[in-house]
Amino acid sequence: MSPELIRGLCYIVASIFFVLGLKMLSSPLTARKGNLVSAIGMLIAVVTTLTAMTEVKWVWVLVGVGLGSAIGVSAARLVRMTAMPEMVGLFNGFGGLASLLVGWSEFHWKWAATGEFELFTIIAIFLTILIGGVTFSGSLVAFGKLSGTITGRPVLYKGQNIVKAVILITILVLGIFFCAQKPDQLNAGGTTDAYFLLIGTVVLAFVLGVLSTIPIGGADMPVVICLLNSYSGLAVCAAGFVFGNNVLIVSGSLVGASGIILTNIMCKAMNRSLANVLFSGFGAAASSKGRSYQGQARPVSAEDAYLILEAARNVVFVPGYGMAAAQAQHVVRELGELLDENGAEVKYCIHPVAGRMPGHMNVLLAEANVPYELLVEPQDVNPTMEMVDVAVVIGANDVVNPAARDDKSSPLWGMPIIEVDRARICIVLKRSLNPGFAGVDNPLFFKENTRMLFGDAKASVGSLVSEFKQ
Repeated sequence: MSPELIRGLCYIVASIFFVLGLKMLSSPLTARKGNLVSAIGMLIAVVTTLTAMTEVKWVWVLVGVGLGSAIGVSAARLVRMTAMPEMVGLFNGFGGLASLLVGWSEFHWKWAATGEFELFTIIAIFLTILIGGVTFSGSLVAFGKLSGTITGRPVLYKGQNIVKAVILITILVLGIFFCAQKPDQLNAGGTTDAYFLLIGTVVLAFVLGVLSTIPIGGADMPVVICLLNSYSGLAVCAAGFVFGNNVLIVSGSLVGASGIILTNIMCKAMNRSLANVLFSGFGAAASSKGRSYQGQARPVSAEDAYLILEAARNVVFVPGYGMAAAQAQHVVRELGELLDENGAEVKYCIHPVAGRMPGHMNVLLAEANVPYELLVEPQDVNPTMEMVDVAVVIGANDVVNPAARDDKSSPLWGMPIIEVDRARICIVLKRSLNPGFAGVDNPLFFKENTRMLFGDAKASVGSLVSEFKQ
């Protein structure tokens, strides 16, 4: 067989590994194996690409492999689980930047130097640079919001949508002129003009990425992370068309499609459209339109909370970002095991948008070795919530807010929630009565069947564990 045919077969094998790996990632039981399968597919693709290169400066290849491996291993081992959302956002941005640089280099070294290009290819270069630039700058803003480097609240200004529309139209005009460059123009000195158009596109793409992400509140970050992930995949797919590389097209399409599907799932979980997430400035609206609920909260000590849990025969844990921030997942699992030994039926109900990224709570509980079969979704537990003796809310806020169900004036109105207020007793572990990430007051704190266990989640659950052991 010819080398070209062998490389084509290797790319097909790599694509199959990507598809199988993505399928395995859909279940926590096979997720680790799916990650390994995808990594093997990527290794096959990289090695196959290197063998196809006629002039390879192996020193730089080895330097790149060494630096990338060091960064990857360090990130995997040193980054805290609570920092996973911002790390995912940052990696999305690096993927977009890599695609941008690939498109730029291909234009510089081949198309602009020789003028040998087709219209389809130059359009693909433009899209690679545009999508990659938007992904990179938008992901940096998302990283800043998630890490607390910049404010998590929406940054709004008058006429923001008009400004973004003008920038987008300008980019499209630049793209038309860029793609209209002809080979004879490039060879006759038109390369400089094309470079000005290209640089203008890069700058405006960076600006558009920032302006598109900065008005989005922290509560909507799970949706933004999914969308930026999809953008990074589309940038890779466009880069695949630049090179005519099938494995890039397949892998980019998989990432782009899965990101869009997950974005849609997140939007449905909040009962909002994608346009509402991107353009409503949710969070600023929350602070101005939401009602302020008044009432008498009922604090409870760890000793009294223990007595309530000790008598319970049906307990549902509802984890949120507060559990992640306190790194309380291990003591929560330990408390669940003690309740199980005490004869209680224990479940962990996870809302799709709990935390700062899709599956955030699932990852934390999996790290703590909580059995997957104990994890349930809101629609599984809400119909029988009245039968639940105790619902334990650990750091969650917006996903258990009854105002989303009962108050039409609430910014959360219509969002499906975990209806813990219908349980016989609800114990809320929280530092204070302050609103959650969405900035909306929670009437759950003042319900007659709610008990507030104030303090750090890890310390509070640890106290409950100690009470059980004594």
